[in-house]
Amino acid sequence: MSQTGEVATLGGGCFWCLEAVYLGVDGVNSVESGYAGGQTGHPTYEQVCDGETGHAEVVKVDFDPAKISYREVLDIFFAIHDPTQLNRQGNDVGTQYRSVIFTHSDAQREAALQAIREITEQEIYDGQIVTDVLPLDDNYWPAEAYHQNYFAQHPHQGYCSFVVAPKVAKFRQKFAHRIKAG
Repeated sequence: MSQTGEVATLGGGCFWCLEAVYLGVDGVNSVESGYAGGQTGHPTYEQVCDGETGHAEVVKVDFDPAKISYREVLDIFFAIHDPTQLNRQGNDVGTQYRSVIFTHSDAQREAALQAIREITEQEIYDGQIVTDVLPLDDNYWPAEAYHQNYFAQHPHQGYCSFVVAPKVAKFRQKFAHRIKAG
């Protein structure tokens, strides 16, 4: 993944969902599915799914801060997953599906904590926000090639139809002004 802007690394359930949404966001240059926050080097999807590596499924979102702010990237993140579910998103259960923001700088950390404070104060969710905010360490690994751009390649696969597509639709409805042209 070549970095041409700023990078946000986010985990909010299955990475296929987040990737599909962020690929459609104006100002996003590229999205890479991967694994972060664990102890194992070069983990496989199977190892991460077993829950033994400590990694979360994440996306690295390379975006142009002149077109979309980090806060806007976070606003989309909080709108397309449920940050009150501990170690799960819907039927996806395990620490690999936790809600987490891996920050790349102190400024990102402060912005993430501020977003959580504001969302909490606005009482958007019934439950308490459980999203972790952690610095991204050196233990980030890209997911296998077959996970990249998964939704676009498999739109009619069951999980994509019933889980990913509704999240993309929710993004398109709530953030119509942020949809990438073409």
